Amino acid sequence: MSVTGATAGGAQEETRGEAQEGAARVAERLAGHQRRFDAVFAEYFDTLSQQPLPRGAFVPDALGLVRDMSLRGGKRLRVALLHEAARLVTPDPVAGLDEAAISIELLQTHLLIHDDIIDDSATRRGAPSVYYAYRDRFADDPWTALGLAVLAGDLAAFLSMRALLTAPLPAQLRQAMTAVQSEAGADTVMGQFLDLERDFGPVPDLDALDTVADYKSARYSLLAPLKLGLLAAGEDPTAHAGELARYARLVGVSGQMRDDHLDLFGDADLLGKPAGADLRSGRRSYAVCAVLAATSGAEKDLVESALAERGCTQETVAHVRGIAERLGVDEELRARTRQIAEQASEVAAGWRGRWRQEAVDFFAHLPLWGTRRTG
Repeated sequence: MSVTGATAGGAQEETRGEAQEGAARVAERLAGHQRRFDAVFAEYFDTLSQQPLPRGAFVPDALGLVRDMSLRGGKRLRVALLHEAARLVTPDPVAGLDEAAISIELLQTHLLIHDDIIDDSATRRGAPSVYYAYRDRFADDPWTALGLAVLAGDLAAFLSMRALLTAPLPAQLRQAMTAVQSEAGADTVMGQFLDLERDFGPVPDLDALDTVADYKSARYSLLAPLKLGLLAAGEDPTAHAGELARYARLVGVSGQMRDDHLDLFGDADLLGKPAGADLRSGRRSYAVCAVLAATSGAEKDLVESALAERGCTQETVAHVRGIAERLGVDEELRARTRQIAEQASEVAAGWRGRWRQEAVDFFAHLPLWGTRRTG
């Protein structure tokens, strides 16, 4: 896989100052949406805990773990995308956005819980994962711990659907929004299958990696919030299906590339975790595949051995990182990430004249803001 061919700028290239100002506005709006939604989400769980529950300890315990996972951390990017999509149509308050945001974030919780089971991850957002919380409570009964973690993830998924199905909206709109969310959930599960399959057989090419990023991340994190926000605001997203999907895929791919770049080349102190998790877990990420494509002989053997070892040392990670930096893989991957982000920005810039300028600017600047993330 080659990551060469990136350009320094796109057709809508901005000055450095304009780009920085745009990124600052995106960050400000993201922070505002996060602050407001965190209060809404906490209130949702307070209300949920007051509803009648089956007798016993397991159900309220699961709800507590789902609540804890849902409320700790996260930039709430999906929530911001939902609200900004509605703002493409109108600056006025739009009914149903809170319920849709709750649904989106509960689906995210479901996926994180199951992802941590698949990856055997001990921590998530600075605390024990739901799976490991159950493992601690049932140290002598690992199968029960596994079963309870799976059920907790399932509970979050069904609560996600219920949040939309019970929203105070016209029945036809509720049905349309639930259909979008259920399709996003199904696509993401298929993305999980693709993600696991990626690490078997031949080294995947860029198209295969892009498909994984699209299904596993972009469709539920970007495309679904866009559609839900437009639907709630009275706009039919099917009329713009192609460009919405293209925007979501491009932002999703560039975001995954940025994540993979940070995993190998990022600052461990800023990331809050040791570098090289993908390499140690045997994952053929964008960064790992780029290193494989750039190396040969003994250096390539070292990378392949580290992948196969599943749990290589930090010294091995540092050695692979040094090889990659010497070969310029880090800069090539950074350039390609920006190139794809610029393509996404150009798609959003094409919405000017159709939708509200302020919201269009948010979507045009969002991809390039993503390339500057340090964690």
